[in-house]
Amino acid sequence: METALPNIFVKEKLIGDYTDVIQLSKDGLFQKLLESKNEKPKENTYEYDLIVIGGGSGGLAASKEAAQYGKKVLVLDYVAPSPLGTTWGLGGTCVNVGCIPKKLMHQAALLRQALKDSSKYGWQIEDNVQHNWDIMTESIQNYIGSLNWNYRVALMENKVKYENGYGEFVEPHKIKSTNSRGKVKFFTAEKFLIATGERPRYLGIPGDKEYCITSDDLFSLPYCPGKTLVVGASYVALECAGFLSGLGLDVTVMVRSILLRGFDQQMADKIGEHMEEHGVKFIKHFVPTKIEQIEAGTPGKLKVTSQSTDGREITEEYNTVLLAIGRDACTRKIGLDIPGVKINEKTGKIPVNDEEQTNVPHIYAIGDVLEDKLELTPVAIQAGRLLARRLYGSSTVKCDYVNVPTTVFTPLEYGACGLSEEKAISKYGEANIEVYHSYFWPLEWTVPARDNNKCYAKVICNINDNPNGNTYEGFMVKLHPGQERVVGFHVLAPNAGEITQGFAAAIKCGLTKEQLDNTIGIHPVCAEIFTTLSVTKRSGGNIMQAGC
Repeated sequence: METALPNIFVKEKLIGDYTDVIQLSKDGLFQKLLESKNEKPKENTYEYDLIVIGGGSGGLAASKEAAQYGKKVLVLDYVAPSPLGTTWGLGGTCVNVGCIPKKLMHQAALLRQALKDSSKYGWQIEDNVQHNWDIMTESIQNYIGSLNWNYRVALMENKVKYENGYGEFVEPHKIKSTNSRGKVKFFTAEKFLIATGERPRYLGIPGDKEYCITSDDLFSLPYCPGKTLVVGASYVALECAGFLSGLGLDVTVMVRSILLRGFDQQMADKIGEHMEEHGVKFIKHFVPTKIEQIEAGTPGKLKVTSQSTDGREITEEYNTVLLAIGRDACTRKIGLDIPGVKINEKTGKIPVNDEEQTNVPHIYAIGDVLEDKLELTPVAIQAGRLLARRLYGSSTVKCDYVNVPTTVFTPLEYGACGLSEEKAISKYGEANIEVYHSYFWPLEWTVPARDNNKCYAKVICNINDNPNGNTYEGFMVKLHPGQERVVGFHVLAPNAGEITQGFAAAIKCGLTKEQLDNTIGIHPVCAEIFTTLSVTKRSGGNIMQAGC
């Protein structure tokens, strides 16, 4: 048998020929050569330090922050068209089909109310003022287009590579990108960040994907939706129903169970009552079972068959059916099984540790795909930036998911921070909380004489305080008798978000009721009500306001 071979090298060192290798093997030394630790460190052969899958608010924030540390970063972003074919540019849900167009359409609806109020302030306006849907959507889409472009420019300026492609894992450190024309590219990275967000859920009934729209479609809808059925009780459902009604449309909301699950239920009920008083109709304890097209058009006409929880059936005709029944995490079709990233099989959400790290050490996740975390744009941005600083800087700061403020932009806005009343009772016990509350009347609403005792404020306090000091979310706060700590803040008012933002900072610092009482209010504004709250729910005292 021929045994002559060329000289053999192991780890760039000459070992010898066939005979030498055989002898080393017999002596048990050849394997040790292969396992030797006295070797040069393996160079990083990955193309990128970090690949971010998802070009929404969180992904963009993380990518730009990582690039600040001189890291080579790639962002993959691809918007799969909605069932009706709607797509959009870089920036994610918030910019394109969420917070931004929602707030602008909410503003359009508020202007209609302002027009009504203006006559009492001396403005003489024609009675037949009409709203033009096309002008509104074109203006909003033009603004969104400018934001899309600004994001592209910001990535270039930060030397972040951008690919408009759908990312899927094909190996633990390798990803496939497929663009809209089907062209495939492959990229490798040392680390990955999942920031793919969520997309609207469908009912799974006949006609839903063929004839219904979602928030993905509404903000660029090329025609006025006309008589609209909004299905759902989420904040998306109520916000959309609110501004559509505010624009003068015939709007009905179909609710299976409760409004705004997860939010303070007293506040949710007050929102529903206010909307109903202002023309929004509610069908409660019903769900659609079939959607049929009666007439094509822009809008056309749809027949909706619905069934109640006790089996009754109703039918009604609408021009548009908007589904807002929840959202699903975009995690099931990106190959997470290849590297072995665990997801919650029921929800598709990704469990992570307190540093946004998945069960696979080199893969992280932020934003709406996270399990048991808040689905809010500013949270994703904060988490993304802090993650990049920990990975590539010297930071150890983690994202704080406690006491995050938020606002629901219903016609009467709802701002909240901290615990709902239900959660406060569950956490501390009903005997250990005190709820201070009051109705109030914005001065601006007094002259047009509208909506007295509809705005509402309440703070929820933990009265089980300790004069020797309480531990509050990881740090010590000195509390004395009477200094009940504020654990929940809730307000129904115009500009509720502007009110809530400042109080949120105070709550993060351990705000007490005594400190609120010792704060001088700004007069006359809505927020001053929080400096004068004196009536508790427990007392049953009168909270109606006679004036501003």
